[in-house]
Amino acid sequence: MTMGMLPTELVTDLLIRYGFKVLGAIVILAAGLLVARWIGNIADSWIAHQPVEPPIRILIVRLVRLTVVLLTLIVAIDNLGVQITPFLAGIGVAGVGIGLALQGVLSNVVAGLTIIFTKPYRVGEYIELVGEQGEVKMIDIFSTTLLHPDLSKVVIPNRKIVGEILHNFGTKRQLNLKVGVAYGTDLDHTFTVVHQVLENSVYVLKEPTPVVGIGLLGESAIVISIRPWVKVNDYDSAQAELYQAIVARFQADLIAIPFPQREVRLVSEL
Repeated sequence: MTMGMLPTELVTDLLIRYGFKVLGAIVILAAGLLVARWIGNIADSWIAHQPVEPPIRILIVRLVRLTVVLLTLIVAIDNLGVQITPFLAGIGVAGVGIGLALQGVLSNVVAGLTIIFTKPYRVGEYIELVGEQGEVKMIDIFSTTLLHPDLSKVVIPNRKIVGEILHNFGTKRQLNLKVGVAYGTDLDHTFTVVHQVLENSVYVLKEPTPVVGIGLLGESAIVISIRPWVKVNDYDSAQAELYQAIVARFQADLIAIPFPQREVRLVSEL
């Protein structure tokens, strides 16, 4: 290129020198993205038939796609005539700066990998931690998503989870129902009625066996503790259905459910 070139000649010279290289790099990148998606889909379909947890499957597929994209990017840069070694060194230096700026994000990634591989909980289980509880709907690299019984979602950063006390209920929960009966009630008959209600319920699991017994001797009633197990998704529905069924059976069998009452005596002073 000479100093006396006209603008049109300069543009033409640049297009001749770098146009095909840039076009080739764009074609390589486009092809690489398509190949990355194609290979990722193949990996996903293969892993789907393996005994692998969903979070690990998602992680592997993303790593496969990211690897293909990075290799494509290196080939495209090399096609432009850029030296790869200094470029990689520059990426390393920039990576250090980015890492310092994104410490919170990186800590979420590390925590996410820890959760995925140690498996303190899995998708579909009901957990309670850091003041929140719900069914695990998604375990991602950066966060864990819980579904509340009211169908709202809570997204918790993974770094808030690792190292905290975790209560994992699994895929089933135990109800804690309480109903009071009068002190003169036939308790053996009452327990039989309660067991019949539990056996007829579509929500109560056969295993583990429900626990039924005296929970408390109150001031005006014997409190019966009823603790069956149900699936996580049936927790609220089962509680409402069982209370209704117990009240109906108690009324049919003339089992009194007393209400709190006190006897007040007025003593007059002469």
